[in-house]
Amino acid sequence: MSTVSLKHIQKIYPNTEPVKPKKAKKDEEPAEEKGYKLKVTEEGVVAVDDFNLDIKDKEFIVLVGPSGCGKSTTLRMVAGLEEITRGELYIDDRLVNDVAPKDRDIAMVFQNYALYPHMTVRENLEFPLKLRKVPKDEIAKRVNDAAEILGITQYLERKPKALSGGQRQRVAIGRAIVREPKVLLMDEPLSNLDAKLRNQMRAEIIKLRHRINTTFIYVTHDQTEAMTLGDRIVIMKDGEVQQIGTPQEVFNAPVNTFVAGFIGMPQMNMFEGRLVKKDGKYAVQVHDAVIVPSEEKQKNLAAHNVPEQDIIVGARPEHITLEDLPGAMIAGKVDVSEMMGSSVHLHINADGKDCIIIVPTLDLNGDTFSTGSTVRFTFAPNAVHMFDPKSGKNLEF
Repeated sequence: MSTVSLKHIQKIYPNTEPVKPKKAKKDEEPAEEKGYKLKVTEEGVVAVDDFNLDIKDKEFIVLVGPSGCGKSTTLRMVAGLEEITRGELYIDDRLVNDVAPKDRDIAMVFQNYALYPHMTVRENLEFPLKLRKVPKDEIAKRVNDAAEILGITQYLERKPKALSGGQRQRVAIGRAIVREPKVLLMDEPLSNLDAKLRNQMRAEIIKLRHRINTTFIYVTHDQTEAMTLGDRIVIMKDGEVQQIGTPQEVFNAPVNTFVAGFIGMPQMNMFEGRLVKKDGKYAVQVHDAVIVPSEEKQKNLAAHNVPEQDIIVGARPEHITLEDLPGAMIAGKVDVSEMMGSSVHLHINADGKDCIIIVPTLDLNGDTFSTGSTVRFTFAPNAVHMFDPKSGKNLEF
């Protein structure tokens, strides 16, 4: 078993200097709107606040969020590289708050590889096992097995400087898995690679997790990595967990506007609208368009007795459909038309709001969507999202 449980974890960094809010000048946004919005208490800056998560054996968990949201700090607390201010951390039902990193049976892969430049690949892989005084024949077996799994057998006698970025990252992962840890921690391991190598290494990591009996905790700011790798995703902002769920759950049912805008590429379009009731059913009004949400969404809204109100309406670019019914749709002008091969991304200006519509090339029917041309569109009833404009919360939950 390799379970990890974080209960009410909090990390506070001492505040060495009192923070004095800057006065905003005229025509300048308030100072508190700039940068991160981490809590500042008398104890200091709250980097992670009330983090709760139970990770199952062999589960692949991804912590994702913008820079400064606390995801790497959380990972470092699991590794024992950061002290936990409050809360309890369990690995296999064993409280490890005060257990040294070397005694937690974890391994970590860093962003910058952290390989020993004077050692060969084989020596890099052997090093953590020699420190633990593992027998020589066992070391040789583990190193050869890891090299075969990662496809680096032919590089065992080379030094890191003779390897490409992707090969070095494989060696760094290999050095972690030879230890056969209960938990494998990965801190943005692909961020130094180019786009093509990142895609290749994502596939390699997916294959790897099915070949070794280890629980994975993976940190990234790239939501594409999160969606493709994770069994579950933990979305963080300003030190707090926003939502935990499978990739499909957070994509289809974001709990607030932050999650809705962060997950999905291109990001979700947001419009000002109004939620009304007509003939016993909810309807969403956006400009001249009236969308009646699906039955499931009707039940969710009714269960929470949501009143008529102004709302923020969210619609993903792939869930917007082009129509040509004047007076019943939203009209906009094309600013940019991007041909992406299998689809066209239309950047539309609709009543001063920018939005993106994805149109499959098979549905173009000869349309060119030249700059300045007018299009009319509406939203799929089963994929329209309704948010409270003040709290940002999804009104369905």
